[in-house]
Amino acid sequence: MVSSNHENAAGSLAFPKRLWGKIVGFALRLKNLGKDDPRRMIHCFKVGLALTFVSLFYYFKPLYDGFGLDTMWSILTVVVVFEFSVGATLGKGLNRMLATLTAGALGIGAHRLATLSGETGEPILIALFVFIIAGIVTFLRFIPQIKARYDYGMMVFILTFCLILVSGDRDEEVVRMGFERLSTIVIGSCAAVFVCTFICPVWIGVDLHNHIATNIEKLGNFLEGFEDGYFKISEDGQPINKSSSLQGYKSVLTSSSKEEIMANLAKWEPCHGKFRFRHPWNEYLKVGSVTRQCAFKIESLNHYLTSEIQSPPEVRSIIQGECTVISSECGKALKELASEVRKMTKSSAAEPHITNSKAAAENLKAVIRSSLSKHCNYLEIMQAGAVASLLFEVVKCTEEIAGAAHKLASLAHFKNAKPRVTPETQELPSQGAVNPVSGIDGAHHVITIDPSQSLRGSENSSPPVLAPRMEVQTLEMSSF
Repeated sequence: MVSSNHENAAGSLAFPKRLWGKIVGFALRLKNLGKDDPRRMIHCFKVGLALTFVSLFYYFKPLYDGFGLDTMWSILTVVVVFEFSVGATLGKGLNRMLATLTAGALGIGAHRLATLSGETGEPILIALFVFIIAGIVTFLRFIPQIKARYDYGMMVFILTFCLILVSGDRDEEVVRMGFERLSTIVIGSCAAVFVCTFICPVWIGVDLHNHIATNIEKLGNFLEGFEDGYFKISEDGQPINKSSSLQGYKSVLTSSSKEEIMANLAKWEPCHGKFRFRHPWNEYLKVGSVTRQCAFKIESLNHYLTSEIQSPPEVRSIIQGECTVISSECGKALKELASEVRKMTKSSAAEPHITNSKAAAENLKAVIRSSLSKHCNYLEIMQAGAVASLLFEVVKCTEEIAGAAHKLASLAHFKNAKPRVTPETQELPSQGAVNPVSGIDGAHHVITIDPSQSLRGSENSSPPVLAPRMEVQTLEMSSF
């Protein structure tokens, strides 16, 4: 009896602890959600501000007397239309306003025709109009171009048309209802668009731009780390698997639908920052497509980092040098391209790396023909040959990404990048000239030193004593 009482007491204490643990865990998740993207917190305040602004219509007597309970449509519009980005909000707002306008006008006209047919023909014509219009608009929603940008508007069109047509009111009431509904929807849409655009705006076009650049950079990170992951051998003869730090490319594999949605929403946005009117958003989709193709090649390449069956170290050592060059140069090229896209600049910094990778690929083919082909055990060289073949594909994909990125830079009018000055290309100023002197026996040269050039250097260093002109005579062996 005593033990059962202890168990009941322990159970009663355990429930509050579990409940408190769930509350704390939920609070931590909310905190992390806000830390991941602080714009989400700002978005919450923006939605509250827009709803507060529209709700004041209930307490503004002239507006309330004019619209009455239809003011609720403006509040409903803000809730439905207000999205995270400017493009999404503007697209939904324009869709809702245009759909309400066209559906209202068409519904009023259809209602007028139905009432003219008399009491017997009115319900028949109304049913016929609803059937025809709803069927046609629903079929139009299957068109990919319309579904991508106007699907929400089509849905609102069907809803508004049916509500007006089957209301059963007189013509005057139908016109008044359509006008009031359109007015309140316009007010709610404009309020949502205004707050979303002018208060800490979130541009979906900028997100798409950075998303494409980040995806290219992820592929470059993997290729630069491929050497350590595949050719660094552990004590048991297996490659040192460092793929856990190189898994960023996996998000590129499933980014197609996300990029299409972002591009369609970005088309609604006005000019902002470096993004002009009619910015070539479709070119971002082309860059993303070739980037995904390269990511699939890298996915196949990544399997050889974790495969239990590996080629012997001596076989891998044959192709290690050229494979290292290919993966490293392709990784550097992709990182250069990512930087160019992110900074919106035109540059040819990636071209030398692509050229080096193509040359290394040709050398690797020669190595395979001369060395691996002489190997007796084909099972041992099969994996090494597959790795080399995938690297050839990666080189080709890198070149395609560069072509797509350069086309994007041309159509989007990216600025020319400033030339880089490296120690290899930096020219030192000429401090003197060596001029031959004729008319003197023996081999003579005159070295002319410009004191102004020689004095360039550290400010702390003492100036050397220089003669403005010095003659050096070099005697030939025949003079002795």
